[in-house]
Amino acid sequence: MTLDPHVEGMLKALAAYAAPDFSTMTATGYRAGIAGRDGLLGPGDTVARSEDREIAGPGGPLKLRLYYPDVPGPLPLTLFFHGGGFVACGLDTHDNICRCLAVRAQTLVVSVDYRLAPEAPFPAAVHDAMAALEWLRAHAGEIGGDAQRIALAGDSAGGNLAAVLAQQARARGWSLQHQLLMYPVTDLAEESASYAACGQGYFLTAEGLRWFRAQYLSGGGDATDPRASPLRAKDFGGLAPATIVTAEYDPLRDEGEAYALSLRLAGVPAVLQRWPGQIHGFISMLGPIPAADAALDFAAAELRRAFGSQAR
Repeated sequence: MTLDPHVEGMLKALAAYAAPDFSTMTATGYRAGIAGRDGLLGPGDTVARSEDREIAGPGGPLKLRLYYPDVPGPLPLTLFFHGGGFVACGLDTHDNICRCLAVRAQTLVVSVDYRLAPEAPFPAAVHDAMAALEWLRAHAGEIGGDAQRIALAGDSAGGNLAAVLAQQARARGWSLQHQLLMYPVTDLAEESASYAACGQGYFLTAEGLRWFRAQYLSGGGDATDPRASPLRAKDFGGLAPATIVTAEYDPLRDEGEAYALSLRLAGVPAVLQRWPGQIHGFISMLGPIPAADAALDFAAAELRRAFGSQAR
């Protein structure tokens, strides 16, 4: 396959910004450098309403944003974790994805503003993710949701947290409907072949990934710990069924596909879709990249199928 021409245009637009120098980059500098770029992107679908909440978290108040579709409840619940290399982004940067999933999958999406590294290194984000899931299970009825129909979702670093949380939920005996992992980070301990093949010139770079990893594990975390690298888990049996979306020109492509294979070998239903001609993060790029809209349709259909519902 060849690079999507819309992606080529997006890469040219991004080239107008100075390339980060990861040899001297600080987290504060990185966040400042990407601030405002989400303004290039489409706003996503119109939800019936959204609301921000705060719950008690292990590191202090934990912010959530709830997205309601215009359908009667009780609603299936999708707990969403944003990407950003464990270092950047938040509720606003991934607002468009959450809106589209809420409307198209007819699910109440709960987006989590987990703590970021290096100020709060691994495993702080994992602890926040678990706190959000615990709260959702306990308060589903209060917010109009169905505690028996909970899915986890996330992109990139958020896909990592969703996969880790699915493993931890299994250990607690909690049933989940699905895990939707969009170009997830699954292995911080080893670089796959796609690092070399796609690690330069396609938005996300191998150098950047190494920097993100160093920030996340700056508290002394072990890259082989399955809470950091879910691909390193010893047992994949009994995990929630999964949908995994990868991008052809993404250095994270191979580890996401390896995770899908590990699930399948353990007997876990796992749908794998490699999106041709695309780069890491393309699903956020509504507007400039038409494939983002198609990928969100696909992801939403997978969630609806998992929840056992059809569009009304």
